[in-house]
Amino acid sequence: MIDRRLFLSCAGIGAGAMLIAPRMALAAVESDRRFVFIIQRGAADGLNIVMPYADPAYARLRGALAGDMAAATKLDGTFALHPALAETAKMFAQRQALFVHAVASPYRDRSHFDGQNVLETGGTQPYQAKDGWLNRLVGMMPGAGDDAIAITSTVPMALRGARQVTSYAPSALPQPSDDLLLRAGRLYAEDPQLHPLWTAALEARGLAAGSGARQDPASLGRLTASFLTKPNGPRIAMLETGGWDTHSGQQGRLAAQLRALDTLLAALRDGLGPAWKETTVLVATEFGRTAAANGTGGTDHGTGSVAWLVGGAVKGGRIVSDWPGLGTGQLYQDRDLKPTMALDALIAGVAAESMALDPQHVARTVFPLAAPVRPVTGLIAA
Repeated sequence: MIDRRLFLSCAGIGAGAMLIAPRMALAAVESDRRFVFIIQRGAADGLNIVMPYADPAYARLRGALAGDMAAATKLDGTFALHPALAETAKMFAQRQALFVHAVASPYRDRSHFDGQNVLETGGTQPYQAKDGWLNRLVGMMPGAGDDAIAITSTVPMALRGARQVTSYAPSALPQPSDDLLLRAGRLYAEDPQLHPLWTAALEARGLAAGSGARQDPASLGRLTASFLTKPNGPRIAMLETGGWDTHSGQQGRLAAQLRALDTLLAALRDGLGPAWKETTVLVATEFGRTAAANGTGGTDHGTGSVAWLVGGAVKGGRIVSDWPGLGTGQLYQDRDLKPTMALDALIAGVAAESMALDPQHVARTVFPLAAPVRPVTGLIAA
């Protein structure tokens, strides 16, 4: 079996070229539990992912952009799930998925880059913190030394920090020939530093090859699961998905994005097998979109959105929300879904319960720059 430290530190060499989206990052800790963070870059429209169909202002604000309730999955008497999320709907019915609505990070402006920085660093202002909350979480885990890893073309901000992280990404380029690999191996054979790195990289490449290391969502879901189920492999993963910035043509674009994410989640579930029951997947975006549709068949940058929890460890089948309403006087700055829950508090509670850590300790450690965070608990099985 490949030594974990070598595998973690060298995986990027075997990865090949850049993967545009989605991308994956992993971190090794000693635990039977799995925690996966998926970021939706571009400000996903929570109001059309989990649709508040019973709110009388929803249809008025969205007009032609309002969801098709005949095709949507009714989650309860207020909310319905976008019809592109067929597998996620099944998980909700099996109590393996829940949604937290009207949630937001501390960020209240409308820049994607700044919003993503706040979400990933756990700060209260853009570029206030130099490391990411997920890296700080890795540092809290038993057995987490310098062997935290990232498997992406670049390490995402949430995983940057004191714990050493390197990257891996499936390649879209043609695979190198065996002859080329052999000659490169001979070139490094006498190098005391490059030889072990090259050897470990080849082993990592071999591990990924059997998992369909391509760029499509199903392949990435299977690849992520293959790493998370290795006996000596990582237990924390981060995936990046892009393309959620739907200023125009939102109906088709959002449906395609959701269908891809739904496929990825199903592949991850199926690939994890028995480990699924020990797994929590958190899906979140940097901010939501305007409550009203714009004039180009889309929505603009907003504030409150929806976060997802999926996995066998999730106490699902419910919506968690202090719903603020969409009527006159109920919107944030008269245009956005008003946040009523702090995303930091949700992350702290979910990450702690998912990895069997003390929620208060996680909140203080992972979000040290924030005002005292009261972690949201009770969403993950012990």
